[in-house]
Amino acid sequence: MLDWSKISTVLLDMDGTILDLHFDNHFWLHHLPMRYSQLHDVSVEDAKALLLAHYHKVAGTIDWYCLDYWAEQTKLSITDLKREVQHLIQLRSDAHDFLTTLKSSGRDIVLVTNAHPDSLSLKIERTQLDKYFDTLYSTHEFGVTKESQLLWQRLQDKHGFVLENTLFVDDSEVILDSARTYGFEHLLAVANPDSKRDNQVIKGYPSITDYRELLTQIKPIK
Repeated sequence: MLDWSKISTVLLDMDGTILDLHFDNHFWLHHLPMRYSQLHDVSVEDAKALLLAHYHKVAGTIDWYCLDYWAEQTKLSITDLKREVQHLIQLRSDAHDFLTTLKSSGRDIVLVTNAHPDSLSLKIERTQLDKYFDTLYSTHEFGVTKESQLLWQRLQDKHGFVLENTLFVDDSEVILDSARTYGFEHLLAVANPDSKRDNQVIKGYPSITDYRELLTQIKPIK
């Protein structure tokens, strides 16, 4: 499925790819609407409908991923609310073995997340995921998201990866489409980002539901 002999750099998404997406889905679809309804004295159903409409309006933009933006829009401290359900933040069950195998293979392991830096910090605090990576990037430092071609250009200028030798892994087909358009040679989709939901149907990319299937294929770089 993947020609590891040609892969020297691995770019990995965070939420749904390394961490279980259940935390984020629960927070944005249930916990935030509940707290919003309490503050603004509306029903949970109305709060959810209002927020979902707003999510769709800014989806894929830097605002969608920006905790400061949502704090302003909702009049709530998003970081504080995330801490209320932080016990749900966890690595995917197959992530540790995959990441340690990648690390020991001698490849450059890079986290590239659209998550806001405060969200990234909280997740590092809860999971120590930073120990698995050589470099961690939040796209907020580049001012654009992975949905944008400009992000890949700015990231490549800063990190210096070679497209022909780089694997990019994500759970979003929209973002994988963006990476393919930019010219990434090796792409992999995660079909089961949320442990509490059914698998996604991935049509355009090789996909995985358990990284442990790849472990014997990842040989050290010669």
